[in-house]
Amino acid sequence: MYLVGNKWDEVLEEEYHKEYFIKTIQYINKAYKEKNIFPPKNYILRALSLTDYDEVKAVILGQDPYHGLGEANGLAFSVNNGINLPPSLKNIYKELNNDLGIEIPNTGDLTCWAKEGVLLLNSVLTVEKDKPASHKNIGWETFTDAIISKVNKKNTPVVFILWGNFAKSKKKLITNPKHLVIESSHPSPFSCNYGFFGSKPFSKTNTFLKKNNLKEIDFNVK
Repeated sequence: MYLVGNKWDEVLEEEYHKEYFIKTIQYINKAYKEKNIFPPKNYILRALSLTDYDEVKAVILGQDPYHGLGEANGLAFSVNNGINLPPSLKNIYKELNNDLGIEIPNTGDLTCWAKEGVLLLNSVLTVEKDKPASHKNIGWETFTDAIISKVNKKNTPVVFILWGNFAKSKKKLITNPKHLVIESSHPSPFSCNYGFFGSKPFSKTNTFLKKNNLKEIDFNVK
């Protein structure tokens, strides 16, 4: 089955044939016909299509897509060009500036990070317009947990960046000692002052990659 169009299809082949996944796809196909669902259907697996399995250097975990019109583009924390920066993304950029001295970007589109090897993975891959967490527990979490587990099996070292309690709950899936886990509070305005600011996830990621003779990630947003 070819859903992504790269090595992920081979890695996830077994998942595609499981009953829970087939039911999830059936539910989603019906929902897209009847309601306003985000992101656009062809962007549901965009995180995987932009960051192939062998290219994954870092994983940033989000919860579910933005639920406002025109915001979600299939990548965790990322919004389309021309959309106002969400509060969490503004704080991510503040930390990026503080950590690496990168100028705060005007765009919230993180496609360039995905192309650098950052898997920007939401745990839930779809949402109904104006209804946050509306597609929680329809099956996506089982699928994205499988994705995390597959990345965990990689022989090349990967950095897992876990922001907030929800992302930290996935730590149990990361058992391979080759990998690095970076944890902090969530970048949301409600929790950013409790450990997110000053956590330096970007420089820590590149220090780890360099130590393992892997190319560092260019975190400039362009």
